[in-house]
Amino acid sequence: MLTIDVVTLFPEVVAPFTATSIPGRAAAAGLVTFNLVQLRDFTHDRHRTVDDTPYGGGAGMVLKPEPFFEAVESLGPVESVVLLSARGRPFTHHDAVRLSLASQLTFLCGHYKDVDQRVAEGLATEERSVGDFVLSGGEPAALCVLDAVVRLLPGALGDHESASSDSHYDGLLSPPSYTRPPEYRGMTVPEVLLSGNHARIAEWREAESERLTRERRPDLLERDDRAGQAE
Repeated sequence: MLTIDVVTLFPEVVAPFTATSIPGRAAAAGLVTFNLVQLRDFTHDRHRTVDDTPYGGGAGMVLKPEPFFEAVESLGPVESVVLLSARGRPFTHHDAVRLSLASQLTFLCGHYKDVDQRVAEGLATEERSVGDFVLSGGEPAALCVLDAVVRLLPGALGDHESASSDSHYDGLLSPPSYTRPPEYRGMTVPEVLLSGNHARIAEWREAESERLTRERRPDLLERDDRAGQAE
């Protein structure tokens, strides 16, 4: 079983997601257990203060290091501690696969202006970003990473093929999908998908996958080329 700890100021934001859809079913099946840790429980003043003004001046408030360190230490031995941060390295499908093989994950959710750098350097084992944009807190990013990891756990999805045909699984974007009806408001399903010819369908899907990747994410193709040359 995978244990996922989420250290956050807002466990009420995370809790409904972990009880819903694939994460909820995975938990019910005993594949994963979720532990939500309230950061304020590791403060020692009457106001339960978790932030302070930044050294050197500037706008905004910075989350203090002590509550994060004490929160993680309360969990006992930990394997991977992921700080969600706009400064982090981009989170990818390969990271999701790697993290899904762990037995324990801890996600640290920041808020306000920033998190004290000593949390990143002395506590987190890695710092990850889910995109080139800034969120109000780390909770939405943690949910993205959590979901990407949990759906890869054996048995979390109905079948492995469902995951293996997703975008990024083999380095490319997935081809378009269609279902009934065959015609809707003048828009029709490509004839090849209605042909029953599985070889032609596979060729069409491969071609569409490459076309969409080349149009929308050429960087993925370049990354794949570089990996091939490195080998």
